[in-house]
Amino acid sequence: MKADAIAAAFRAACLAELDALKPGNVHRFSAGHGMEVAHFERAATAAAPFIAAPGARVGVRIEGAVEASLKVAGLNTNLGIVLLCAPLAAAAERAGPLRACLQDVLDSLDIADAEAAFRGIAAANPGGLGRQDEHDVAGPARVGLREAMALAAERDLIARQYTNGFADLFDIGLARFDALDGAEPEARTEAVHLAFIAAFPDSHILRKFGAETAEQVRMEAAALLPRIDFRAPADERHRPLAAFDAALKARGLNPGTSADLTVATLFAAALVSR
Repeated sequence: MKADAIAAAFRAACLAELDALKPGNVHRFSAGHGMEVAHFERAATAAAPFIAAPGARVGVRIEGAVEASLKVAGLNTNLGIVLLCAPLAAAAERAGPLRACLQDVLDSLDIADAEAAFRGIAAANPGGLGRQDEHDVAGPARVGLREAMALAAERDLIARQYTNGFADLFDIGLARFDALDGAEPEARTEAVHLAFIAAFPDSHILRKFGAETAEQVRMEAAALLPRIDFRAPADERHRPLAAFDAALKARGLNPGTSADLTVATLFAAALVSR
């Protein structure tokens, strides 16, 4: 897949995610957490060429995309998206099935990837990251990027994808997306997003508010998920989604990792169909 097509697919995935009513996150129906849709739109456009840089190492893509996004948005809007989509973009350059190519990309990650990725993460300064006793992103990398991610995999869903070959993205996100083939694009995105919130305590909420709150949000999403017909008209499915959205934002809860995984799912869907 050529770089311009990869960049276009990345930007389209970022914008499509904003079109869906995703409870607790920023979207066209409601801003939140001091951020507007325009922040994410600018970041998507700025990051796309770096995500799709031909032949670039994954770490270089991450660092470049984060720096470009911060320059135009002025705040961290897409670190998780970039961390997930950089390996997918590198895999899309290779010949063969996306999932197999992605595994090869992950297997090839080295300490240089970790060094560049650490610089990007430190620059973005994600909420609730804190300091770590071992392999802190504020210090020099001492292991490869995949090994560094493995150390965080139990507490961070994005790191976990690096260790399990993006299994959650393929087996939950893409499976849910494919199951709704023929439904409205926004509905497919909403279904993927809610499926991720319902499946896991969101890592962003976990870091900022603790395990009990993250699990409570997961349980609320799991209870809501079977009540929504994602093939129904927008106004019908949006009533319960909007109520959940308002409830989460009233508590200051942002399931940002679930939104990141949703963007990556949309990006992967476009790459798989190439």
